[in-house]
Amino acid sequence: MKIGIIGGSGLEKLNIFENAQDIEITTEYGSPSSSILKGYIGQHEIFILSRHGRDHNITPTHVNNKANISVLNDLGCESIIATTATGSLREEIGIGDIVIPDQFIDFTKYRETTFFNTFANGDMKHTSMGDPFNEEIRNKIFSISQKLNIKTHNKGTIVTIEGPRFSTRAESKMFRIWGADIINMSIAPEAILANEIDIPYAVIAISTDYDSWIEGESPVTMEEVFKVFKTRVNDVTQLLIETILNM
Repeated sequence: MKIGIIGGSGLEKLNIFENAQDIEITTEYGSPSSSILKGYIGQHEIFILSRHGRDHNITPTHVNNKANISVLNDLGCESIIATTATGSLREEIGIGDIVIPDQFIDFTKYRETTFFNTFANGDMKHTSMGDPFNEEIRNKIFSISQKLNIKTHNKGTIVTIEGPRFSTRAESKMFRIWGADIINMSIAPEAILANEIDIPYAVIAISTDYDSWIEGESPVTMEEVFKVFKTRVNDVTQLLIETILNM
């Protein structure tokens, strides 16, 4: 099986196999965020892409999501697992917890979120998005997380904002009212595009902060996000490997 991994903040240089092959490839939508690291986990052929570039130099708005999803499709990936840092919008989702979202709210403004800009020759495409994250992969991730004794929430709604700024306190409280459980700047556009071309897609989200909704506490900073993410890299890496081995 061919599986794509999209590494998010803190996992740009994910190292989960030896003797990786570095593949430079482009698409009809331009170049992806990084070259592709190809290797094997068990019998599975794995392709790792760094969402923000290997040096984390691409802002969320300027990530070429169409190229990123397209290149994994061109390489024959039968599923995609993405990782991301998220802010928690709920007291019960603690710092360092893992969340496997089952729904998203897309609050981005400037992203390219469709491969179908025209309906040429009457070929209309309106993709069903009721359940945007693949249930089978989600259940597999959660099952493995329990075996590894990693505190994980098996569902949640993730709201994706434009960035690169963080939310105001008013916005953070608004997203809570909307029903969002976690917040980030990346996932919704990826999920939309993967669904459009029928690639099963799921996310491992790491809670790194409480955004800015808690009165009396300092709002999130990038330094805080990276600090927490680094403490969870080993767990996320192990969770990825064991999930893939059991797919």
